[in-house]
Amino acid sequence: MHEWGRTVGDANGVHADGNVPVPIIMVDTDEGITGVGLGPHAHLDTVFAAIEGEDPRGVTALYDRMLRQTFKAGHAGAVFGTIGALDTALWDIKAQAAGEPLWRLLGGRDRRVPAYASGLDISLTDEELASLYQGYARHGLRAAKLKGGLDLERDRHRLTLVREVLAEAGHGSRPGLMLDVNESWTRKQAVRHVCELERTLDLVWIEEPVRRWDAEGLVTVGRGIRASVATGENLTGLDQYRPLLAAGAVDIVQTAAVWGITHFLRVSALAHAHDLPVSPIGTTPIGLLHSATSVPNHLVSELQDLRPPLGVSLDLTVEDGAFILGDSAGLGLTIDEDTIASLTRRSGDALEADTPNVRPEHAGRRLLTVADHGAGPPSSP
Repeated sequence: MHEWGRTVGDANGVHADGNVPVPIIMVDTDEGITGVGLGPHAHLDTVFAAIEGEDPRGVTALYDRMLRQTFKAGHAGAVFGTIGALDTALWDIKAQAAGEPLWRLLGGRDRRVPAYASGLDISLTDEELASLYQGYARHGLRAAKLKGGLDLERDRHRLTLVREVLAEAGHGSRPGLMLDVNESWTRKQAVRHVCELERTLDLVWIEEPVRRWDAEGLVTVGRGIRASVATGENLTGLDQYRPLLAAGAVDIVQTAAVWGITHFLRVSALAHAHDLPVSPIGTTPIGLLHSATSVPNHLVSELQDLRPPLGVSLDLTVEDGAFILGDSAGLGLTIDEDTIASLTRRSGDALEADTPNVRPEHAGRRLLTVADHGAGPPSSP
């Protein structure tokens, strides 16, 4: 369970109590090594059959075996997350067996991974928003990604507020600002909204302005605005990236931590072939942080919370605007099973209609500002 201590969410909905289930997969070997991956358990028995009894050091080949195991039913969505969690656990095992931190095993030279702040913050008041990013600023972060897309003037107000917070912490230096709207616009809405913001703000990127598969729409948005277009967190497999990259639809190629390490490495290579940067995202992106040290086109990684989920400890720190990876063998991720077992709150995998996991009925078909999306001063459409 990840306890945020506040509401968290985006344009699609919020977790009102701030408690978000975090599924964990642990893979044991006959040598007494346990690898850990964070991700779904969908069709776990079916997928695990592809790697059961195998030498975990052959992790990239085992990744392809897991993909083949789901050939007929397909590997998109939560099944791809299960493959990613198992893949991450196998990389953890391989690095532990070698007695090295994963970033070193993968060929990384520098344990420092540049970060930007991202708070799942659409429902916060101005005071809460300022306090949150002041906390990030104390750790040296000078770039921030806000959630928005429902109210133009509120987005402008909140971005300006965070710009001031980070500029003050940076003694006047210009901070980086990004906006993530989680596929909530049409093409024309995206261009109009961002162009209006760009009258007073300099955005590094706009994230998921239209649907994830809409290559033509992403191209349209990219041509109509100054900011870069970022997307990819919900794409599962190179087959979903290729049409977007071929169309020139993406400027910042993203991957989600839940999809695993091998997926990230392959997407990074594909993006590098198109001279594009990659940027990992996720609540606990530890596997991709290790991987980021070994790819030539890593730009920056998302930091969503300074605290790990309950029962999880990480061998890393956040200093001077970056994740600093430790020397523990493997991922440096430790699970306190007693703490997790003691959690009495029912988490489950069921989706509720008002969470960010469920797309609202009118997403992409709103004419006017959404009036009840969160706290803050009223504004006109």
